[in-house]
Amino acid sequence: MRQDGNQAFLRDVLPRALRADITVYDLGGGSRPCVDRELKDRLGLRLVGLDVSGEELAAAPVGTYDQTIVADLCTFTGTAAADSVICQATLEHVPDTVGAIRGLATCVRPGGAVYLFAPCRNAAFARINLILPEGLKRFLLFRLFPEKATGHDGFKAFYDHCTPGQIEAIARRNGLEIEERRLFWTSSYFFIFTPAYLLWRAWQGLSYMVLGKDAAESFVYVLRKSHAVALDSKALRVSGRAAQLTGSEA
Repeated sequence: MRQDGNQAFLRDVLPRALRADITVYDLGGGSRPCVDRELKDRLGLRLVGLDVSGEELAAAPVGTYDQTIVADLCTFTGTAAADSVICQATLEHVPDTVGAIRGLATCVRPGGAVYLFAPCRNAAFARINLILPEGLKRFLLFRLFPEKATGHDGFKAFYDHCTPGQIEAIARRNGLEIEERRLFWTSSYFFIFTPAYLLWRAWQGLSYMVLGKDAAESFVYVLRKSHAVALDSKALRVSGRAAQLTGSEA
């Protein structure tokens, strides 16, 4: 109830994704990669950054990314080259989460894992975000929270299929098994005004009675790619090759 989901992700989950001498994909990290140059070099990581904005990738600290890919995650198809895939506070900004999870699943090798953090569509701040015009939303955000004006906030959010239940269903359809799920029930947006805080907590309690886990403020997942995906793909290739040979003999 009192843990911030993003901070818990950075503190408790992200370090498990970073092991020596592996390939890591940072999806949507843009100008703020998931690791800094010093840590990357110390662990011997190969860090690949993917973002829809080439300008964001170019603004990252020099030498952090070993490779950059300018692409829309919703339509991107990877080569299963990553040992770990990091997707931190990105899914809420894509208009097609089904396509995005399919894309990130194609980036990770069988046996590898996706480490995911996202805010929930049913959180009160997310609902307000969806209602307010973009200009007004950014004005209020940066006026009430000046520190966010120089950060990575203010991008358009869609929250498409962005609840724990929906994420789990899409992940399983793409060969990603739920290894760990953590739900968080707090965020900082309403702490500045006591009446708003009380209304938010009341809204959250009522939402939980109706929606259960899908009423969370944010969530963290570790999704492991099944080895069965590779076996199925190999079987399809063998089957297709056999059909070609049979056709040639005929």
